[in-house]
Amino acid sequence: MRKIRFRSFTAITDPETCEEYLKEHVQVLVDYGITNITTNNREWMSLPTVHGVVAEDEEGVIVGGVRVHIADGVHKLPVESAVGYMDPNVEKVINAYAEHGTGELCGLWNAKSVAGIGLSILLVRAGIAIVNQINLSSLFTICADYTLPMVKKVGFIVEDTLGNAGEFIYPNENYIARVLRKMNAETLETADEYDRDRIFDLRNNPTQKTIELGPRGEIEVDYHLVIPDYE
Repeated sequence: MRKIRFRSFTAITDPETCEEYLKEHVQVLVDYGITNITTNNREWMSLPTVHGVVAEDEEGVIVGGVRVHIADGVHKLPVESAVGYMDPNVEKVINAYAEHGTGELCGLWNAKSVAGIGLSILLVRAGIAIVNQINLSSLFTICADYTLPMVKKVGFIVEDTLGNAGEFIYPNENYIARVLRKMNAETLETADEYDRDRIFDLRNNPTQKTIELGPRGEIEVDYHLVIPDYE
């Protein structure tokens, strides 16, 4: 049985994790011919408003990750940098939710060595699970067509008032991306029942070892999702 360890991190206090995360994420994108993703800069590493979850194999190598960026009213969320120039309403919609605590789930990737085992949905659930620790009541994301079914399962809904019924040509003319919002990041009311139950379980028990069922069989996941204190 494959064994994976999930652990949360805070960007500004863990530069080593940030560097490996970025290196491996960029490599995956290059492998797929994508070189202009706006979130692949280094700015996020120095922001106290960025937290994340990485997946590590049995040798401690990072094989996947996801980040949560908190909207702080100063720094743009990655979705604003990516498609905000195409539609000024992106910023307006985010600002409308920022007062009550909002952010973005972004930077999702997994290495080819773990492709097909179902790691992405586990990372997405873990990323949503940690937002109660940073007081977010809503959450945005941007995704491509092939990840749309997955993010809908966890409760994201297409913001069809933005772009062309929610669609943007991004990161290049070969892809259509959609901006989505999790209607309520606290109650998870729009998520499928199974995904909602798993996310709540991770919130209530952020340190646990459990068996997750993926497309290629069972995975033993050792979760460590308590966000390190960065004060």
